[in-house]
Amino acid sequence: MGLSILGVRDVYVSRVNLGSGTVKTAHGVLPVPAPATLQLLKRAPVYSSGVDFELTTPTGAALISGLAVDYCSMPDMQVSEIGIGAGSKNFKNSPNILRMFVGDGAEHQAPTALLRKAKQWGDVGADVTVIETNIDDMNPLVYEYVIDLLFKGGALDVFLTPLIMKKSRPAVKLSVICSDDKKDELIKTILKETTSIGVRFYKVQRKILQREIKAVKTKYGKIKVKVARDGNDILKSSPEYEDCKKAAKKYKVPLLDVMESIVSIDRADNRKRNA
Repeated sequence: MGLSILGVRDVYVSRVNLGSGTVKTAHGVLPVPAPATLQLLKRAPVYSSGVDFELTTPTGAALISGLAVDYCSMPDMQVSEIGIGAGSKNFKNSPNILRMFVGDGAEHQAPTALLRKAKQWGDVGADVTVIETNIDDMNPLVYEYVIDLLFKGGALDVFLTPLIMKKSRPAVKLSVICSDDKKDELIKTILKETTSIGVRFYKVQRKILQREIKAVKTKYGKIKVKVARDGNDILKSSPEYEDCKKAAKKYKVPLLDVMESIVSIDRADNRKRNA
């Protein structure tokens, strides 16, 4: 309700400081972050500044995971309102405060954010860096771990492509798309965590449709749907897989049934808008 009153459509969140140490709960003494906090913040970029205190609670994690459309550094915006909240505990080397900015996004959002505000898809774009390396001698089980690290390090996308190299050796090309300011750290991660001994990188331009996340009410509960637009025209939409998977498990129905029900609702909504 508060976001609605403020007229906030999208919420962007910076890296989440979890704190460290232990916390007393109804279930006993637990490590920080608490299991519920960590579960809620899967795939979110998190860190600990070393403060011996629980800086993110399960309630806070639930709000973040439920509201955030993207995790990024501060997007380009014209700030109109600033909110500051202070905790009751004083820390020696850092302020115990939380800040929130409300504003209007610039025509071009920061490259690490979902690019949403441009009027035409041709205006939506940003230079990004592509990092690549060919790997032919690494245990395939390692890729999942490396991909998670790269996403946590700020990669916009990570993907694998099968290759045939010299002497007909099968290999995999690891590709990472990122903003230029993340390039050096991501290269360090690749060289440290894989068997690669070198990478290549280059800048590319891209064009992206406007994107937004909306919640659709279904008989399986609210499911997030990603919508891609060209101006006011909706070109495509797709339900969020994780939401559909949770609903399928909760209601013990096939995953395809959940996904199809959302697609049907979305098509009906589109027909109403175009009528």
